[in-house]
Amino acid sequence: MDEKKRPQRKVLLVDDDRLILATLSSGLVQAGYAVQACASAEEALRVLGVERPDIAILDMRMPGQSGLDLAKHLLEHPGLPFIFLTAYGEEDVVQQAVEYGALGYLVKPVDIPQLIPAIEAAIARAADIWNLRKSGQQLQTALNENREVSMAVGLLMARRRVSRQQAFEALRTAARTQRRKIGDVAEEVLSAAELLNAGKTQ
Repeated sequence: MDEKKRPQRKVLLVDDDRLILATLSSGLVQAGYAVQACASAEEALRVLGVERPDIAILDMRMPGQSGLDLAKHLLEHPGLPFIFLTAYGEEDVVQQAVEYGALGYLVKPVDIPQLIPAIEAAIARAADIWNLRKSGQQLQTALNENREVSMAVGLLMARRRVSRQQAFEALRTAARTQRRKIGDVAEEVLSAAELLNAGKTQ
């Protein structure tokens, strides 16, 4: 993709090694990224209070709060991907990073040609995950509405002694006349039936 056409990505870079911080910041800026460099997790949290980066790159081990501690806070920012940089490649550390939701993991020393593909892959993956979650929520809403419509149709069939098609058409006509969703009308029919039943049992 042409760098000029792509919107500038905002990167939050967190590393207590100021030489690494300066080197990577400079390289990413030259590659067209906007970089907010922080030397500690505490500083990064202050930045997150006022800015929304596209991705966070976290050093795993730092004095004070670690990269893993910071990752816990990032979970409060849905859709914000993060990757870890570390001098350690132990399996248990990698597993911890994955459990905390990291979308990438690079062992130092890291250079810019390594870092850019990891950044872009993590951002793309985060967007895919976000879209899947959104689709899942929409599907659940549709399923809930369909369930309510089916129940309302069954109720109208029993009450009016009509066919399934006739009951559904009655619901759909009511929805069109009232300019409402068929799911909302179905919910109203079910609520009215519940009130009626409650009245009968008292």
